[in-house]
Amino acid sequence: MRYFVTGAAGFIGSNLVDRLLADGLDVTGWDNFSTGQERFLEGAREQPRFALVRGDNRDLPALTAAMKGCDFVFHLAANADVRFGTEHPRKDLEQNTLATFNVLEAMRANGIKRLAFSSTGSVYGETAVIPTPEDAPFPIQTSLYGASKLAGEGLIAAYGEGFGFESRVFRFVSILGERYTHGHVFDFYRQLREHPDHLRVLGDGTQRKSYLYVLDCVEAMLHAAHLSPGAVPRPHTEIYNLGTPEYVQVKDSIRIICRELGLKPELRYAGGDRGWIGDNPFIFLETKKIQATGWRPKLTIEQGIVKTLRWLEANPWVFQK
Repeated sequence: MRYFVTGAAGFIGSNLVDRLLADGLDVTGWDNFSTGQERFLEGAREQPRFALVRGDNRDLPALTAAMKGCDFVFHLAANADVRFGTEHPRKDLEQNTLATFNVLEAMRANGIKRLAFSSTGSVYGETAVIPTPEDAPFPIQTSLYGASKLAGEGLIAAYGEGFGFESRVFRFVSILGERYTHGHVFDFYRQLREHPDHLRVLGDGTQRKSYLYVLDCVEAMLHAAHLSPGAVPRPHTEIYNLGTPEYVQVKDSIRIICRELGLKPELRYAGGDRGWIGDNPFIFLETKKIQATGWRPKLTIEQGIVKTLRWLEANPWVFQK
């Protein structure tokens, strides 16, 4: 079996590629390197089972050609710039929704029926159901990123019904770990490198978020992807929340980071209950469904934060990008 990974040079994608190769599997990686990093694929490119194709999901003919001979698609590539989505609203439509349509069309042209898709817990908006299960009612969407991912989910479900695709949709919390290049740990550590005496914090620090370590995320995706497809006639698309059975406040993350760095900065809060438009002040997903299949996260949120921080300390080059 040959796997096709979009966003192969990204944070999650490159960790997935390494894991597939370590399992002795054949992988074609696809990335336009707009945010992906060459260094993340250095080990993979030494493997004869790996082929890298540079390309953009908006180029359907090139995507279709690159996918030839593959059997399973992990579609991870996306614009994940939630914070600044309202400054360039077309980007989420093109790079997330329309790109997902192209992935599905390339699969259809190549006779590929199996897909794993990285969605987001942001599709739940500011739900009143906490912890949030997969069948929670959808409130008003609060971010263009979440809306674009939800539209992608809709396309995937329709292709399942119309063309018999078997898909796994994963709604992530925020992911932490090695090769992490954006997010709160990155932002806080970058600030503290520049001015260890003070730290600017968006919101009031009471925002509550759940996180998941990247290798636990990869393990969950592989575990669910290999559950027998078509075990029941419907649905063709199965949705799983991925996260840990805990959450932390932003203040907790700051405490852990400062403790590990041996710093006591002045905290300067911007105020309000969120950092930006679309920043849900409380994200905590119910993960009983994926855990019922036998998967469990191995690391706590605190352990994930520490591993992320240690990787950032050892790889200062990421702050030059």
